[in-house]
Amino acid sequence: MTIAWNAFTPYAALAGGALIGLAAAIFVLFNGRIAGISGILGGLLRPASGGVGWRLAFLVGLVGAPVVYAWATVLPRPQIDAGWGALIVAGLLVGVGTRYGSGCTSGHGVCGLSRLSPRSLVATLAFMGAGFVTVYVVRHLLSA
Repeated sequence: MTIAWNAFTPYAALAGGALIGLAAAIFVLFNGRIAGISGILGGLLRPASGGVGWRLAFLVGLVGAPVVYAWATVLPRPQIDAGWGALIVAGLLVGVGTRYGSGCTSGHGVCGLSRLSPRSLVATLAFMGAGFVTVYVVRHLLSA
């Protein structure tokens, strides 16, 4: 394995992670709610009174921020080495996993761990471990 040093951006990654953590902390402090995307989206799919507006605003901001950023700079073109079938299956598996795990990576990994939640620690270890194993199998065992 080699590292593409020209694409290695530790300072940008650190700044991005700090901004995500800061945003999650501000969100829980001012709203008393966890910034887990699957829970926010799930709340729109089965709406409760008073919960639609902020959820919709959150998701519009989540999708809209990169669009606004793209007006200011040229974004790199993403390269996805998978077909539509694999992307659809992967998306469905992630959706099923968030239901069984009672949350998504943002909810458990960012918000749950910062609250010292044991359930979030187990969930984060499980999805990180599954990711490590999947990458190893796909890149080293299946690509031979």
